[in-house]
Amino acid sequence: MSYQPHLPIIVQSDRSVLLEVQNPRFSEARQFLAGFAELDKSPEYIHTYRITPISLWNAAASGLQAEQILEQLARLSKFGVPPTIVKEIRDLMSRYGLVRLEKEGDNLLLVSDDPTLLAELMSYKSLVRYIDRQVSPRAYQLTLAARGFIKQELIKLGYPVQDLAGYSPGESCPVRLRSATRDGSPFALRDYQRDAVESFYAGGSVYGGSGVLVLPCGAGKTIIGIGAISQLQTATLILTTNATSVRQWISELLDKTELTPDDIGEYTGDKKAVKPITVATYQVLTYRNKESEEYAHMNLFTERDWGLIIYDEVHLLPAPVFRLTAGIQAKRRLGLTATLVREDRNETDVFSLVGPKKFELPWRTLEDAGWIAEAHCKEIRISMAPLLREKYALATSQQKYRIAAENPCKMEVLKKLLERHEQDRVLIIGQYVDQLQAVADELSAPLITGKVKEAERAELYRQFKSGEIPRLVVSKVANFAIDLPDANVAIQISGTFGSRQEEAQRLGRVLRPKKQVNQAHFYTLVTRDSREQEFAMHRQLFLVEQGYHYEVIDEETITS
Repeated sequence: MSYQPHLPIIVQSDRSVLLEVQNPRFSEARQFLAGFAELDKSPEYIHTYRITPISLWNAAASGLQAEQILEQLARLSKFGVPPTIVKEIRDLMSRYGLVRLEKEGDNLLLVSDDPTLLAELMSYKSLVRYIDRQVSPRAYQLTLAARGFIKQELIKLGYPVQDLAGYSPGESCPVRLRSATRDGSPFALRDYQRDAVESFYAGGSVYGGSGVLVLPCGAGKTIIGIGAISQLQTATLILTTNATSVRQWISELLDKTELTPDDIGEYTGDKKAVKPITVATYQVLTYRNKESEEYAHMNLFTERDWGLIIYDEVHLLPAPVFRLTAGIQAKRRLGLTATLVREDRNETDVFSLVGPKKFELPWRTLEDAGWIAEAHCKEIRISMAPLLREKYALATSQQKYRIAAENPCKMEVLKKLLERHEQDRVLIIGQYVDQLQAVADELSAPLITGKVKEAERAELYRQFKSGEIPRLVVSKVANFAIDLPDANVAIQISGTFGSRQEEAQRLGRVLRPKKQVNQAHFYTLVTRDSREQEFAMHRQLFLVEQGYHYEVIDEETITS
């Protein structure tokens, strides 16, 4: 194909795709690439995406065809698509569904239409222990307990399994959605929430029942989970990040359904009630007195005949819960998250054990529809005092990051921002407790860290929601599942190195739709020419992929 300079992308033979930010077709190309590629770098003018096996398999599982991707790539590419990439995309996407799990009576079968491939795979030592017998050239009977483990092993070999073995119905649990909440407000699932539930349920067929739904913070993932419970009418175990989130789930269940408090159990460090609908934390499941001991509460997975297990913030699923999930593949499994990014790179375990991505809604799509606030993201670069710069120069790499993150010059900029947003509800979010304590003392503002008891946290959140306190200083405990709908400004003074998921979650704290002006402001204070500036660029990758733009400004813009 001849060179077409007006087109926005360049596809390279190393599976990278370069996208011109200032091209008129940037938005169209960005949305297209997000469906099957991962954003790798996002400087001002050229964004780099990378096509990976897991990104292509998620695309295949969501219904995208290789030819659709290749046709669009060719249509948007300046130089066409290298033949090696055409071959790799076809090859990798064809592998999804090439090997399938099916049920025949009570037997679990691994089947393929390619008997030669199946025989080759079944010869691997890592798989032999799961085989009961060969049924035919195209089918092997497996031990029932092998369902999760064999999926993990096969994806390591490059063959993601399509699981069509179905699910046990679980214990019946009638759940009826209210038409109005307890305060009398009309209630119904939004169109996209119903679409998300249906994409998971798939009409009750074997093509549904496991998978991950990816929606922005503020889009109502809890409501979607409740919609799935109502669809299935079955006993459900909900796993989430902390006790505050547990109580928010319980509150929403009581507000949006006709369930009573007797139907819903809280399973946390404070309470251990197992009911038809039970909400537990990941922490309590992974608790043990000593490393050598068994996990004391993992039996919660078998306490009742659960028909559905919901993994809230599935990108944070701890390794021990992954291991147990491998053994309960006959249960329906629903993952909810704002981002499939895992900083430990274990996305393949989510794919294999919880399920592939079944539904995704771009953040900017919801923003344009008014379902989440319009976000304005700014990175403010701040200088370092000469003496601190000397200390920084002599420090180790890890020390450099913390020195830059705790730069005292951030305080003046923070105060100026608070003057600018005097009438707003402001969250000040950071990583380091000493820094947060200093900020809280300077501003005479309340501070929430992991040491603050749940009851005290709940009261501070209540006061913030009611407007009694307009500013709240919070550590990373507020990254997840905190419902503060009136917060419209977040100021991030430090973060966890280059964590993309944390950046997304922190922006999500202020994205709930606003009753008046539906706008939110997200500021990140970054020390100029430092390790923190390098990490800030990586932190922003996921949100840039979602269509957000960070305006980089100097501190003088704020302080002058």
